[in-house]
Amino acid sequence: MTFNQPNEITPTIVSGKRKLLSALSHGSILFSTLMFSVGVPIVIWLVSDDPVVRENAKEAINFSFNVWFWGAVIGVLCWLLVGWLLIPIGFLWHWGFTIWALTYTITDGREPFRYPFILRLL
Repeated sequence: MTFNQPNEITPTIVSGKRKLLSALSHGSILFSTLMFSVGVPIVIWLVSDDPVVRENAKEAINFSFNVWFWGAVIGVLCWLLVGWLLIPIGFLWHWGFTIWALTYTITDGREPFRYPFILRLL
């Protein structure tokens, strides 16, 4: 007989609430204000008791910080006339990964979504 650890993610019936909160966490980055794109996942992370929703919120916070950081780097590089080539790549990275995360959390909410190629601060 095995006992599950409190933070262990166990397969359960995927509820609509889990999908909604996970999608809201990842979708908040589509709103460009820092307070909203980071604030919504922080609130969901602090309020939710579902480990999958908490992991999705934490991943959305990390992705938001990455988008803002790399956007600032590309902005500085634009002053050096090199960043103009990186703007389309940054745009596709931001929107493409966000749409991928939303699609994943809405269709399969049993496991948290992990963004590839990001720095994780949390």
